[in-house]
Amino acid sequence: MTIRCRALLAFTCLALAGPLARAAGDAPSSPAPAGGYNYPTQGRVEYVLTCMDDNGHDFANVYKCSCVIDKMAAALPYDEFVDQSTFSKYATLGGEGGAEFRVDHAKSQTKKFRTLQTTAYQACGLGPQKTPTIAK
Repeated sequence: MTIRCRALLAFTCLALAGPLARAAGDAPSSPAPAGGYNYPTQGRVEYVLTCMDDNGHDFANVYKCSCVIDKMAAALPYDEFVDQSTFSKYATLGGEGGAEFRVDHAKSQTKKFRTLQTTAYQACGLGPQKTPTIAK
């Protein structure tokens, strides 16, 4: 990621932080927006940056990757998103440390996450994600 892209992204995040904080302060009792589940801004930004690392750092991918996380947030609560994405990320981790990511529960969570992610990628105009597929 170029310095200019990072600076632009940091500026955009800072510019949005104030209005988002005020909006969150206005309605602290609302658990989720009408369109789905409410993900923290940091989680959304991390996902978009990772998505852009995988798909290229052109400006169009900011919108496409934002679209992907929005689609996922509409379908999956944030805590489940964190669990499933963690299982997916470490599904190919070798050795004893990776054993807990290879049990049946972990495999089913990985499969659910990758199916949702693939659907979101297609709906938002991105190519297939570049994570390895799970062996059956």
